[in-house]
Amino acid sequence: MIQLKDIKKVYKTKEMTTTALDGVSLDIEDGQMLAIMGPSGSGKSTLLNIIGAMDNLTEGSYKVNDTEVGTLKGNKLHEFRKNNISFVFQDFALMTRYTVYENVELPLLAGKKKRSERKKIVKEKLELMGIADLAKKYPTQISGGQQQRCAIARALASGNDIILADEPTGALDQNTGHEIMEAFKKVNELGKTVIIVTHDPNVATYCNKTIHIVDGKIEG
Repeated sequence: MIQLKDIKKVYKTKEMTTTALDGVSLDIEDGQMLAIMGPSGSGKSTLLNIIGAMDNLTEGSYKVNDTEVGTLKGNKLHEFRKNNISFVFQDFALMTRYTVYENVELPLLAGKKKRSERKKIVKEKLELMGIADLAKKYPTQISGGQQQRCAIARALASGNDIILADEPTGALDQNTGHEIMEAFKKVNELGKTVIIVTHDPNVATYCNKTIHIVDGKIEG
């Protein structure tokens, strides 16, 4: 379970202080598919970055199961992120000089798995995302929707239980966006916790819970 309690995030410069999150409390059950919605500048991406251990909180408590993530630093924070959280981005963030297969294999290389085991996992994830026939293609040779499927397959290959997606359909047309959300539903049905930041209410309909953030606070 993910537990956030009284989360506050403040950014300071010499000229000004900006409160991006102001007392956010939220419980996310294992296996939940959650949409985080809100206008530009509302704090939704900041919240995703804190859940993803990519940004430090200013005040409050952030726990995943029995781990107090908010106090982790250095190698311990890196290890937590590597072993628990995978990301899917709006711009796909694929390595353009690597094939689809090689992109999905990337998180497995760090884990020192045997080649045969890596091959089995990559094949399984590509088949799940319906792009096994594209394994030898490069990102520039496939469509945006196919690139996003590759990014999702890469996130799954890590074996992590928490998948975070920041506007994953933002660069896609509506029909392709629906296909990508169906892919995320498959991911969720595997028991993964899926958290999606989106401005699109159609995307939120695929999730079993939606929260709205305005001015750094959860509405309602």
